[in-house]
Amino acid sequence: MIFNSIQYIIFLPIIFLLYWAMPHKWRNWLLLIASYYFYMCWNALYAILIIFTTISTWKLATMMDGKSPKIRKILLSLSVTLNLSILFTFKYYDYLMSILADLTNLLSIQIVPVKLGLLLPVGISFYTFQAIGYSIDVYRRDIKSENNLGVFALFISFFPQLVAGPIERASHLLPQFKEQKSFSYENFRNGLMIILFGFFLKLGLADRCAIYVDSIFNNISQHNGASYLLASICFTFQIYGDFFGYSLIAIGSAKMLGYNMCDNFNRPYLSTSITEFWHRWHISLSSWFRDYVYIPLGGSRCSGIRRNMNLMATMLLSGLWHGASMNFVVWGGLHGIAMCVERTLGIAKAPQNKLLYYIRVTTTFIIVCFLWIFFRADTLTDALTIISGIFTDFGKPYIVWAHIIIIAFVLFILAMQEIIYEKGFHVSSIHNIWLRHSVRYAFIVLTISFIMLFGVLNGDQFIYFQF
Repeated sequence: MIFNSIQYIIFLPIIFLLYWAMPHKWRNWLLLIASYYFYMCWNALYAILIIFTTISTWKLATMMDGKSPKIRKILLSLSVTLNLSILFTFKYYDYLMSILADLTNLLSIQIVPVKLGLLLPVGISFYTFQAIGYSIDVYRRDIKSENNLGVFALFISFFPQLVAGPIERASHLLPQFKEQKSFSYENFRNGLMIILFGFFLKLGLADRCAIYVDSIFNNISQHNGASYLLASICFTFQIYGDFFGYSLIAIGSAKMLGYNMCDNFNRPYLSTSITEFWHRWHISLSSWFRDYVYIPLGGSRCSGIRRNMNLMATMLLSGLWHGASMNFVVWGGLHGIAMCVERTLGIAKAPQNKLLYYIRVTTTFIIVCFLWIFFRADTLTDALTIISGIFTDFGKPYIVWAHIIIIAFVLFILAMQEIIYEKGFHVSSIHNIWLRHSVRYAFIVLTISFIMLFGVLNGDQFIYFQF
């Protein structure tokens, strides 16, 4: 089951009504059953992996209570190893075998790699990192271990953020499952508006861009540099609309049930540096790598060379997290290089001069757009071919004007919304109650109308499901 499906449109209202109709003591059980049903609609067998991750992580964390630092470290190591072993087996094993086979071929040694050919479980990278983060927090004594297995199971499998985040921290989400909640019309209304805007980005922008992007990137031999450039720009907005749209639907769904989840995006394409971009893009993942990888390596509290090494290690791991492919490693590495250059030159922070600010925003956007080519291309060779073609084979681009016009309109709406919010204006800041309600209802009506008229209602699944 995915968010942009009829099944979810039916599923969410049913869970919403049942949740608020039943007594508090049964609500967590309802959400737990609903979450497992939500996941098992994709592949029932792989629910075993979540169950194993849940029980092993929970048990090892509770065993840390009252133990010596040495024993706690052993238990943490075991928990992290178990979780990473599952992730490695399903996501990286076959890739590693391919690399070993290529290396042996260079030495004129012919081997046949033994591959497992396993289907990658949806969301495994997300719930694995959420479980590891919990274990580390318990080990550091930042939080107490959760004694209730049912509550912890819900923390790992909560359906709005199960398959593509945001990656929640236990200190933020776990306490919410123990609160006595009362229905709030404001939460319902705000959650609904957030969900609608998420669908607007997914169906009106991301899936519309995908039609053009796929036609170019999947057939690069039939197109020229101009088409590559236009497709690369479209993908820049496709992945933003796709992942931001997912995050909004997840956040809105949780809010309708009375739960607050962390923001995952903060207008990243208005960043003035790559460093700032990663403070605004996929915030839950970038902050996870900051707290559990970058800072433990030494962070910025060391020499410039060591700091840059820490940055590069973190960004290379971030690239590898996204996929078992050299494309993602190069993509993460190039972002790391850009961040090291910014830190070294002292240009990681936003400038005060307005002209310089706009120049930096434009430059950062161009760099991000360029690097997305490595992320989207099927292979590293394809990425290099596309980049080469942009600079050497520029001609008349392939254009489907119907798609381009709709994309341009959605981007105009999105740009206005992001610029207005960047300046600090929100609908809730309108003092006139009648005007504030009118704006909200107009947004709901117009958004639904646009989705029904111009949205791609039979579009693709979300991009980050593959991670």
